[in-house]
Amino acid sequence: MDIREEILRNVQSRQVTASIIAEEDGIIAGAASAKREAQKLGLTVLDVMTDGSHVKRGDGVITFRGTPKQIMLAEEVSIGLLAKASGIATNAYKFVKKTGGTPKVVCGAWKKMPPSLKEMIRDAVSVGGASPRIVPERFAYLDKNYIEVLGGIRESLAAVAHLDDCSKVVQVKGRYGDIVSEACEAVESGSDIVFIDTGDPEDVRRVVEKLVRLGLRKKVKLAFGGGVNMDDIDRLKALDIDILDIGRPIVDAPILDMRMEVIDVRAA
Repeated sequence: MDIREEILRNVQSRQVTASIIAEEDGIIAGAASAKREAQKLGLTVLDVMTDGSHVKRGDGVITFRGTPKQIMLAEEVSIGLLAKASGIATNAYKFVKKTGGTPKVVCGAWKKMPPSLKEMIRDAVSVGGASPRIVPERFAYLDKNYIEVLGGIRESLAAVAHLDDCSKVVQVKGRYGDIVSEACEAVESGSDIVFIDTGDPEDVRRVVEKLVRLGLRKKVKLAFGGGVNMDDIDRLKALDIDILDIGRPIVDAPILDMRMEVIDVRAA
């Protein structure tokens, strides 16, 4: 027997109204899922914030009515769907706000998460205003492993040269030579985006300097990532970067703390 049934045995016929309350300011994500699951439990949803809403401490995120057991079940389900997603959306929003939209903030780290969590994290990143993809359209991402298997940067780009309908993205890490040389080889071989994945802003400065000197800078977009934190943003904004990849600080965001409060109990 579910222990909740025994605890609530003498009040099963009552109608309870409760709200999930935010304990801190942030951006709400997962609200649509929380509403859907509350309805599956048989609850009447009286009010719910929309994804992307700005919430302040003490605000009600979702309010519902049902039997005592439905309400107790909803506490676990609703907070579970809202708290982590809202934490991710909140951190994504903070990074986007800090950059002012330039460079564009992306977060591809959701792909490293367990399959059951990927959709939630990807959606939360988008709700926060960041992009879950380095470019919205179809693209071929040639990371270090593809480059190793295909025999080099030039060879990797040659392997996808026939794909006219997708962008070519090349990750450079300085594994096959100087980072500047790798970046230049990628641009000269047809890359649309060069992702400098070293975490060293000095690499960006050197790559840009060389591309400008060769007249190649306008032919390519530059992405940068690798351990980027909030404290790095001001310095990075001063560099010629088109796309900024933020991983762990977004996907590993702490939950946006929430609690459930019963606000009304009535006899059926």
